[in-house]
Amino acid sequence: MKFIVANLFRTLALVMLLILIFRTEWFSFMLVPLTNNNAPPVYTQNSLASLALGHLELVFVSIIGSAVLAVLGGIFVTRPSGADFLPLSRAIANAGQTFPPVAVLALAVPATGFGAAPTLIALFLYGLLPIFENTVAGLKQVSPQVLDAADGMGMNGTQRLFQVELPLALPLILEGLKVATVINIGTATIGSTVAAKGLGEVIIAGLISDNTAFILQGGLIVGLMAVLIYDVIGMLEGAITRRMGLRPA
Repeated sequence: MKFIVANLFRTLALVMLLILIFRTEWFSFMLVPLTNNNAPPVYTQNSLASLALGHLELVFVSIIGSAVLAVLGGIFVTRPSGADFLPLSRAIANAGQTFPPVAVLALAVPATGFGAAPTLIALFLYGLLPIFENTVAGLKQVSPQVLDAADGMGMNGTQRLFQVELPLALPLILEGLKVATVINIGTATIGSTVAAKGLGEVIIAGLISDNTAFILQGGLIVGLMAVLIYDVIGMLEGAITRRMGLRPA
């Protein structure tokens, strides 16, 4: 029953997302009361599909960069040679979320100009912390007995890392990736303030023109994308961990 309800929710969320992106006019009767002075209820200055695609590109490019650096950093500080760098690495990862994304944009624009670049920098920094901390936690929770058994089998450090430690840490790493992705889907909306292509354009247009219908359109699309992508990554995480025997089938 729980599985059926979950699938029904996913289907309804996906259908609503597709309608909002490709056939927003179907909701015009609901949006008209949210407008003022006969303003248009549906955002048409740019294609919502194009904006959604641009939004996702910003998120996924930044998350790939964050994941590569955060996982490599997590591996490094959990090795004996890098253990002394854990406090510094943790401070750097924390700094990415300590500075508000708007402040990062303000600092990045003079160096990179307007467009996607400053937004990618802000999202890259914002995604580091969850992935880094979960990588460290995942690698540290591997049992010493398991590591001793791997050493007893004659594995060298690299073999032990890739064949034992990372597979056992994978559920936590994927959880960090999932959290970082969802955070960045919401945070990417601010990119439109520096001319990055994304759904923030719809929300900002609504704020500027006092058009609640635009704000609702942008917010709903971003929210539904976050929910569905979180769910997809969760299912992927479950499938991988079950295949590796880390979770019951």
